[in-house]
Parts: sequence; C-alpha cells; structure tokens
Amino acid sequence: MNEILLPGERMDDLQRNGLFIIQNESGFRFGMDAVLLSDFARVRPREHIVDMGTGTGILPILMSIQREDTRFDAFEIQPQMADMASRSVQYNHLEHRIRIHAVDMRQAAKVIGYECADLVTCNPPYGKRGATLKNPNESVQIARHEDELTIDSWVESCAAVLRNQGRLCMVFPAQRMLELMDAYRHFRIEPKRIRLVCAKVDRAPYLVMLEGMKNAKPALLWMPPLVVYDEQGNETPEMDRIYHKGEFA
Repeated sequence: MNEILLPGERMDDLQRNGLFIIQNESGFRFGMDAVLLSDFARVRPREHIVDMGTGTGILPILMSIQREDTRFDAFEIQPQMADMASRSVQYNHLEHRIRIHAVDMRQAAKVIGYECADLVTCNPPYGKRGATLKNPNESVQIARHEDELTIDSWVESCAAVLRNQGRLCMVFPAQRMLELMDAYRHFRIEPKRIRLVCAKVDRAPYLVMLEGMKNAKPALLWMPPLVVYDEQGNETPEMDRIYHKGEFA
C-alpha cells in the first residue's frame, strides 16, 4: 500500500465493499455531505454518470457500489487532487468504470461530449464569493469557497453534459436553496425531488439535496427530512444505514 501513497497522504477505509480512498492529511478531505449525496443520487441500470468537482473521487467511488453496470467521468481542476483520485480508482480496481479528468469542469462537454450524461452529481463549494475569509490552504480554499465560479457556473457546466430528461443531483447549504433552484431553472433543469438535512429533529435544516430533470415539467417531490442525530446525540437508524451499512433504500 505504501508505494501508492505520496508524502503527507493516507489511505482511508471507506468501510464499504472493501473500498479505500487516498486523502491528504493537511488538504481537503471529503465530508458527510458527499456520503449523503451518494445515497440521495439514485443510480439506474447502465447509466453514464458525470461528477463535477470530484475532489478525491469520493462520489463515483461510493456510487459505483449501487450498480456494477454504470460508468463514470469525473472532473477535478486541481491536478494534485485529480492524481489522488486516479490512484484511488486504480487501487480499488475501478479504472474500467471510472475515468478521472484533471480538467476544468467548464470544459467537460468538450472532453466527453454535449448532452451525453444520464446523471450528473455535484458537491460545489459552499462559501459565497466575497462573503467568507480565504483559507490559507489553497486546495481547501478551492474546494470550499466560490472564487471565479458561482453556483450559476457550476449548474451551467452540469447542464451542458446532461442529456434531455437527464438528472442533476446537488448538495448545497439550506440557506442558499433559492439560489440553487434559480440556477437550476435558468439552465432548464426543473427541480423534481428535494430533501433537507437537519442535525436534530428540532433544528433548522443546514443542507439541501436537490434533484432536477432537464427540460421536464414542474412537479416537486418533498422527501422526509434526513435527521442526523437523535435526542441523545446518537446517529439515527437512517444515518447508520447510509454511513455504516452502505445499504440503499
């Protein structure tokens, strides 16, 4: 295992089907939101899935469990992060299904083709441009804060590779939900399924997961809120299902 790791990196056990992922101890590491999105985005038979801003490759690696007949193209602008993702894909013997592209996601349609994807997933930066302090770690700054790319830029790039009636699944801060919906509709992605994430049942939601369909008619399905912890501070049964058992509802 050590021969695949570079200085400062570690191999983390995802505790799912024997999968592992390489992460940098001082750089950006995936969080709970990526795991929740991998469960929210339902994969159908033989789909072509595109992940925008894949980071360490966590979404395609986790989503590969859902079905063995799917294939993925994942885009990451940071070369070092894309290299880690590629090595994780190789270590898990998924290179025949997952392709990592060290390319700006705004160029994704030129690389893989316009309107070719059945499903696009995206966990974009949450920090609004000009509203948060810059992080001194460049990889963390790019992953967590909008710089030159706004939420409109992310959705536009996703829409470009999405086929007619294809689906876009994103996770975003709940307080910016209307911005996300506006961006979806601006690029002809109609919100179809939504789920709010709450730390506890009596707390306001802090995340929203939204699925939209390209060129679809309006009709929004509200899923029950996903509650992370019970009154005693323990993970709820659904969180245990998603995070530890790797089961799909």
